[in-house]
Amino acid sequence: QALREDDFLYIKLGSLKPQCERLLWHDPTPEEQARAAAIKALMAKQFPPDPPPGAAHNPADHRVDKLEPPRAFLDEFARPALPPKGLPPKSKLSFIYSYVALYGDPLMDSSLDSYPEALLARYASLGINGLWLHVVLRDMAPSAEFPEFGKGHETRLKNLAALVQRGKKYGIQFYLYLNEPRAMPREFFKAHADLAGVSETDLTAFCTSQPPVERWLEDSLAHVFTTVPDLGGVFTITASENLTHCASHHQQSRCPRCKDRKPAEILAQVNSAIERGVHRGSKSAAVIAWDWGWLDADAPAAIAALPPSVSLMSVSEWSLPIERGGIKSTVGEYSISSVGPGPRASRHWELARARGLSTIAKIQANNTWELSAIPYLPTLDLVADHAINLSQRKIDGVMLSWSLGGYPSPNLELFTRLLNASPAAADAPPSAAKEIVLNDLATRFFGEAGAPHARKAWSLYSAAFTQFPYNGAVLYRAPQQFGPSNLLFAKPSGYLSTMVGFPYDDLAHWRGPYPADIFTAQFQKVAEGFAAAEVELQTAASLAPPNLAPEARRQLGLARAARIHFQSTANQAQYIQTRDLLAGRPATAGAPALTPAKRQGLQAELRRILQSESTLAAELNLLQRRDSRIGFEASNHYYYLSQDLQEKVLNCQYLIQSQ
Repeated sequence: QALREDDFLYIKLGSLKPQCERLLWHDPTPEEQARAAAIKALMAKQFPPDPPPGAAHNPADHRVDKLEPPRAFLDEFARPALPPKGLPPKSKLSFIYSYVALYGDPLMDSSLDSYPEALLARYASLGINGLWLHVVLRDMAPSAEFPEFGKGHETRLKNLAALVQRGKKYGIQFYLYLNEPRAMPREFFKAHADLAGVSETDLTAFCTSQPPVERWLEDSLAHVFTTVPDLGGVFTITASENLTHCASHHQQSRCPRCKDRKPAEILAQVNSAIERGVHRGSKSAAVIAWDWGWLDADAPAAIAALPPSVSLMSVSEWSLPIERGGIKSTVGEYSISSVGPGPRASRHWELARARGLSTIAKIQANNTWELSAIPYLPTLDLVADHAINLSQRKIDGVMLSWSLGGYPSPNLELFTRLLNASPAAADAPPSAAKEIVLNDLATRFFGEAGAPHARKAWSLYSAAFTQFPYNGAVLYRAPQQFGPSNLLFAKPSGYLSTMVGFPYDDLAHWRGPYPADIFTAQFQKVAEGFAAAEVELQTAASLAPPNLAPEARRQLGLARAARIHFQSTANQAQYIQTRDLLAGRPATAGAPALTPAKRQGLQAELRRILQSESTLAAELNLLQRRDSRIGFEASNHYYYLSQDLQEKVLNCQYLIQSQ
C-alpha cells in the first residue's frame, strides 16, 4: 500500500522490483586492497578534513562554522513557539504543504512532528493561513457499506483533532486532500461485484453510478467533519494519475452503467457527494474542486454542475504558451519560469465566477520540479509578477505548493504580501508595489549596503530562469533534481529514467520536444545566467552587517546549489552526446569515420566535462554539509547525501583514467 499511496513511490522507483543478487563475502585480494588504498588517497585529496569548530570564516568562500548532518534543519522548527499577539488579519486563503511533513499517512503519528509549532508560527508570520495533508478516505472513517474500511480511524481522527487545535493558535486551518473514491485491488470486488467499475492493471474503480458508492463518500466525510468540525475543509482531484471513478481516466465507456453518462456529470457527482458529506459535518468548511486532469471539453459542463458552495481551483500557469530555444510549447504546471495565469485557468475561473463560485489558484512560489532540491529559488521577480497578476484577477485564494515548496521563505512572504496588497503597497501601481516589497526584503536580509546588489541579483536570476527548457518530460525525467550526484556511464546503460526518481543516462527521454543540442544549450544558458547573478548576490552577502551575515550566506549557498544543478544537467547532456559520438552512436548511414584529430578533440571534451562534474560534486558536497536543506524535498526526502556526491567524484575520476 505504501508503494501505491505514497505520492507515486512505485512510479518513482521505476515500476519494478530489482533483482538483487545474493551478497557473498571473501577476503580482499591484493589487487582489491591496492584499489581501496588508491580510493582512500583520492578521497583524502578531494575531501580534506573539515575545519575545526570555531575556525575563522573565510569571506572568499561559502563555508560556515557549523556542519549540519541530514535533517538538521528540523532544529530550527524544534524551538518553542509563541502564538502571535492577536491572530493575523483575515486575508485571502493561502494554504501550503508542511515543509517537513510525511506524505503517505502522517495522522498515524501522534507526535505530530510533521507540523511543529515553530513552523506553524513561521507560516502565520508570512500570511499563510492554511496547511493541507494527504489522506485516504477508507482509512479515515468506519463504514456500514464496507466493514473492511476504517482500521485505525480512531487514531487518525484523534491526531487530526489535536493537529487542528494546534493550528488554531496560529490562525491556521487544515485541509484534507481527497483523491476519491480510491481504486482497490480486483480481489476486493469479489465480495462487491455489483460496485465494480473499470479496471486498470491490478486495480478496479468504484462505480459511482451505484448509490452505495456515493453514499459511502458522503457518510465517511460526514463522520470525519462531525468528529473534527474545526477542519478548514477539503480539496479534491477527480481525474488524477490514480484510478478512482469510471471517468477518472476517461474510460467510462467501458463501464456498462457509466457508458451513457457524460464525463462532466460523473466529475460533478463525485464533488457533489463530497460536498454533501463535508457540510453535513461542518457548514463552514470549504470544499475546493480542483480541475486537474479535466479535459477542456468537459470542464464547462462540470463547472456548471458543481454545487454553489464549492470553490473552483485551477493551476494558474496551465496552457500558457512559451518558446524556449526556438521550440514552441505550452506549460502544464509546476513552472516558476513561466508567469501565469494562462488561458485555461482564466477561462475556468470566468466560468466559475459566472456561477457565483469562489476561485482559487494553484501555484508554486518557492520551487517546482524545474528544481526542487533547494527550498526556494532566488527568482523573486518572477514570483512577484505572478502574485500581482493574480491579485489583479481578484482570485479568492491560492494553494502555494504541492509536496514540494513548503519552506517558510522570502518567496512566500513576497507572494502573500503582493497578493493581499500589503499596506505599504496598497496605493501604488503594480510595478511600484513590486519594488516596494522587493526592496524591503532585500534590505531586511542584506542591509542597506547589500540591498541594491541583492535586488539586481534577483532580477538576473529571474531573467536567466526564463530560459529553462520547460516540458513535462524535462520536469520529471531530466537530472536537474539530482545534479552532479547522478552517475555517468562509459556506455549506454539501457535504463529508462523514472519520475523524479532515477535519471540514469536517458537523454532521449530527458529532453522532451527539445533536440539534444538545444536542451543542453538552454540549461547552459540558465547556469551561466545564475553564475552572473551569483556575483551580485555574493557582493550583497559580503556587505551584509554582522547580524545579517549568516542568513545572507545561507541564501547565497542555496543560489550556488541551484547553479550547480543546472550546470551539471548541461554537463551530463553534453557528456552523453560526446560519448556517443566518440563511439559512433547514433550511427548515421554514410557518416564519415572520425579522424584522429576529431577523436582527440572528443576525448578532450569528455575529460573537460568529467573534471567539471567532479568539481561540481565536491562543491555541492561542501554546500550540503553546511546547509542540510539542500537536496531535501518532503515527499522524496533526500535526492542525494554526501556519500552520493563523493561517489560521483570517484565515478568521474575512474572514467577519466579509463579513457
